[in-house]
Amino acid sequence: MFRINCNCNLSALAILPWLVLIQSTSWAQSNLTPAKNANAIRVATFNTAFSRDEAGALLTELESDSQQAKRIAGVIRTVRPDIVLLNEFDYASDNKTIKLFLSKYLEAESGLGEPIQYANFYSAPVNTGEPSGLDLDRNGKTNDPNDAFGFGRYPGHYGMVLLSKYPIQFANVRTFQKLLWHTLPNAERPVDPKTQEPYYSDEIWKQLRLSSKSHWDVPIETPQGTIHLLCSHPTPPAFDGPEDRNGKRNHDEIRLWKEYIENPNASFLVDDQGQTGGFANTESFVIVGDLNADPQDGDDQGKAIRQLLQSRRVQSTPTPTAPGGKETALAQGGKNLSHQGKPEEDTSDFNDRNPGNLRVDYVLASQPLNLVRSGIFWPTTTQIETIDAKWLEASDHRLVWIDIQGRKPQ
Repeated sequence: MFRINCNCNLSALAILPWLVLIQSTSWAQSNLTPAKNANAIRVATFNTAFSRDEAGALLTELESDSQQAKRIAGVIRTVRPDIVLLNEFDYASDNKTIKLFLSKYLEAESGLGEPIQYANFYSAPVNTGEPSGLDLDRNGKTNDPNDAFGFGRYPGHYGMVLLSKYPIQFANVRTFQKLLWHTLPNAERPVDPKTQEPYYSDEIWKQLRLSSKSHWDVPIETPQGTIHLLCSHPTPPAFDGPEDRNGKRNHDEIRLWKEYIENPNASFLVDDQGQTGGFANTESFVIVGDLNADPQDGDDQGKAIRQLLQSRRVQSTPTPTAPGGKETALAQGGKNLSHQGKPEEDTSDFNDRNPGNLRVDYVLASQPLNLVRSGIFWPTTTQIETIDAKWLEASDHRLVWIDIQGRKPQ
């Protein structure tokens, strides 16, 4: 596992002007994202879609002049989170890609609006693209992207990085990259419906890792005390067969966090450092990430994510919303019109035929953190006239954020 505390002043590099610039950062912020109170902490998650099919390709792109990176940076510099998890940001052990994104796209003076600095970041290996040596898709080969411990074309594909303005307690970080799926009590082992036999043989089942990327517990020293950022990106419950192997894995990846926050003495929760158990009920946390699960729509009609939304330790309301999500769903029609969930709660702009736009990205605060405000960066057509409309084309996900201000009185 690689840990780095980036407290150095990274040099700002020049960026070419935008096709459309923010004419007034303060105006854009007040209309697109409310400014947070001075003593509040803004925590966010954003699936940036920065994954590339070849290792090193993202770094090469950022070194030139990435239009996608500018648009992603524009969103972050407008919302201005204090802590943000970026999903689908390809991992490399030297962290050059992260440092370049920080210096060239977030910190530089440019037409991207007010620069933003993150003094610390956390990045670590993930299971995506990590060879398993097993034939997981039963096609007679062992080296396909589907045969990796998490779907990926090379180690680090679809990685993630946590950016923070506040110090990270690197010595206390816990990761669950190598936790075996079968060790989870009552794990949802996939079954072939034709034969009623397990989809994975006993030999393979005993070697499978639960996390498709990784699960991180990253404690951060904030002005409001230590807050644990619980970061993950479970596999989509799709791209499989009638055995529903990805759907069952998604369910259990989400369940890992439920066990972690509710079961401090769980002996089966063994992290990559050998420490066992979840954490105490006195700990504060925020669950962040693209969890690939909608509360009502999608393949499982909310079964997976309700494990967290109904947990006694999680504040599931108020739900972040954005008027742009509702406007988009109504304009696109298709599958969106038959959804049971509220379109203003959507965080993704998926295929309108199937599955339609869904709520899959989450920032969930623990009790008794005082959640004072939340939202989704999804401007309406009227609001987006103030920025580059292509910002929303940078990713098929939207940035989701919450503001925390102290703790509720007990």
